[in-house]
Amino acid sequence: MPTFAPVKLRTYILTVIACVAVTANATEEPDLVPDTLPDTSIVLDGVSVTAIKQGAKVDLATAATVLGRQEIEQQGVVTVRNVSDMVPNFFLPDYGSRMTSTIYVRGLGARIDQPSVGLNIDNVPVMCKENYDFDIADIARVEMLRGPQSTLYGRNTMGGLINIYTLSPMQWQGTRFIAEMASHMSLKLGASHYARLNDKLGISGGIYYTSTQGEYTNEYNGKKCDWERQGLARLKLVWQPSSSLTVSNTLSASLSRQGGYPYEWVETGRIAYNDTCFYRRTSVMDGLTVSKHFEHWTLSSITSYQYINDNMTLDQDFTPLPYFTLTQARREHALTQDVVARSDDSRAYKWLAGAFGFYRRYHMDAPVTFKDTGIKLLIEDHINELNPYYPVVWNELSFELGSEFTNPSWGAAIYHQSSYDWKRFTFTVGLRLDYEHSKLNYHSETHTGYQVIETATGAVYQDNNIDIDDGGSLSKHFVQLLPKFSLTYHLPTAWQGSIYASVSKGYKAGGFNTQMFSDVLQQRLMGILGIGAAYDINHIVGYRPEVAWNYELGGHFESNNRRVRADAALFYIDCHDRQMTIFPDGTTTGRIMTNAGKTRSLGAEASLSVDFNDNCGMNLSYGYCDARFVRYNDGKADYRDKHVPYCPQHTLWAQAFYTYNINNGSDWAQSITLDANVKGTGAIYWNEANTQRQPFYALLGASLTLAGKHYSLQLWGRNLTGTSYHTFYFVSISHEFLQRGRSRMLGATLRVEI
Repeated sequence: MPTFAPVKLRTYILTVIACVAVTANATEEPDLVPDTLPDTSIVLDGVSVTAIKQGAKVDLATAATVLGRQEIEQQGVVTVRNVSDMVPNFFLPDYGSRMTSTIYVRGLGARIDQPSVGLNIDNVPVMCKENYDFDIADIARVEMLRGPQSTLYGRNTMGGLINIYTLSPMQWQGTRFIAEMASHMSLKLGASHYARLNDKLGISGGIYYTSTQGEYTNEYNGKKCDWERQGLARLKLVWQPSSSLTVSNTLSASLSRQGGYPYEWVETGRIAYNDTCFYRRTSVMDGLTVSKHFEHWTLSSITSYQYINDNMTLDQDFTPLPYFTLTQARREHALTQDVVARSDDSRAYKWLAGAFGFYRRYHMDAPVTFKDTGIKLLIEDHINELNPYYPVVWNELSFELGSEFTNPSWGAAIYHQSSYDWKRFTFTVGLRLDYEHSKLNYHSETHTGYQVIETATGAVYQDNNIDIDDGGSLSKHFVQLLPKFSLTYHLPTAWQGSIYASVSKGYKAGGFNTQMFSDVLQQRLMGILGIGAAYDINHIVGYRPEVAWNYELGGHFESNNRRVRADAALFYIDCHDRQMTIFPDGTTTGRIMTNAGKTRSLGAEASLSVDFNDNCGMNLSYGYCDARFVRYNDGKADYRDKHVPYCPQHTLWAQAFYTYNINNGSDWAQSITLDANVKGTGAIYWNEANTQRQPFYALLGASLTLAGKHYSLQLWGRNLTGTSYHTFYFVSISHEFLQRGRSRMLGATLRVEI
């Protein structure tokens, strides 16, 4: 059994010294333009946001983190994955490929199928979790709302919601360039232009390219296995024909080609597998937003079209032996429509009402190919142990278990939220009625054969062909009522602030576990040979929504001069019908997604931001989460009171930065900024039995930035102490595998604005 590397004492010492020795960067001056908000790590009373459903200025009765443009560029944030650990109790492990963008928040999250956290880009919801992880150029702000947001945003936001906003050509004009080089021959190049053609029309466009040679070597063939090439293009149009009407359309397209999946076999400590692994993705997204302001209310429409075409191909055993491979090739189209009516914020009673609908349809080919070693060890040996006198010999060195699916689904929802201000109190109540229908058309087939040999004579006793051709259709529908209640008290002190209590319900959509069909087909084949289990497809393939109730007490605080800001929350989450992977009856190898578990999460979150003066400050955030099973039995063992796997108990972000202003009158050298930061995560339990885990680890980062009037040059480093840690663990055919965390990385980033 592996021993996962603990954090060494020297790492802690170096980390503490770096954070104490370096103090903070200058905070940007407040700007009236939403796209250029001042940096802040917390949402406070009166912080301006542009989310249509949140209004222009709101007091959020929820835990939230906001990253402004300066902090985003300082930390190199270009994708959701970069925010991991900067937000309390928010963890997105870096493993596999860009397809494996599984987010864990407050003990909620799952490796496959539906996400627990929603993602909106410029108010447009990203429908496919496999499309969460792609680079986004020119991010203006990132907002992370924690706790269920399902009353306003619906499905798959039970853990929270990420809002990403990009620069607007109506608020910023000019040309931007970025060039970056880093370890492992990593390269980033980008260019964008923002133009305000007149008082009513603005347009922007940009292109972005990244590549990396990769860090990890597949020792089987001596090649890097985590190489990547990515290209993106984005076009944004904003039209404001009058002060009361705004029309915005954003079209983006991305191409991603990568190797990925650098999994090391624990038994050997090596990354070495014989078959090709890769992930390829093409995606297109178009979002149209129209907002009309009336005298006392606003009507908005958000329409989107989304397309993804991807292919994941794996050496699924990840060993040098030819066991089996898996391919998942999918094409998906999705349409969404959200209509929102919201009152202004000038009156004591405020309301919001809306209707949402979506349609998705994907087609997937997912064949599993059994190869020589897999046929022998996983099929022939099992059969021949039962009847050694008449052993089975397969007719071919490989055969395919073919699976093909079409999944059309649609959903509709209506929702309302009201709030009332009375003296220093704000009462808020909301309710959403959500309906979803999903259908699965499936086709599974295999065509192969085997011979039965008589041991005594060595002659062929039987020659049998196997021809399986199954198909059918399944459908499910789900109805959810999603209430929300909150009470906020605004403090009558010299400090601005509020204390809130909230109760809200969230859910993660149900669906069909298509990954189970290859096992269904395998068991059907084994059944023909007399040793397989019979599956009821209707029972094992479909699963219900996962539901969670979140109980939260928190507060937002800010000094009058805005130099000190703080945020704190306590939460308890009761999760029912937890979507878990279990062993079905009658087999020791097949695994299914089903509603087998009940969990509870309790924890605390805190953030502190201090600006000591105009040139230095610090940011701290910490999250603690204890997520355990209340009820869970996978058919092999009872895991009551065990920690939920993959959910870290602690997350830590500490940042200090200092800016020295150069007063020499030159446009080429105006300031030097020194930044140091620490990300901490752990412990993370890797399995339900809690027998393997990754202890808490800390990663030290630092940067030095020289800035002029039109450019900045940043020299940076990540994991400077070379801390050894792991980001993923799994078991396949009784073999244990790990993915190592990223090692020390150094780079330089040049940004130009003209």
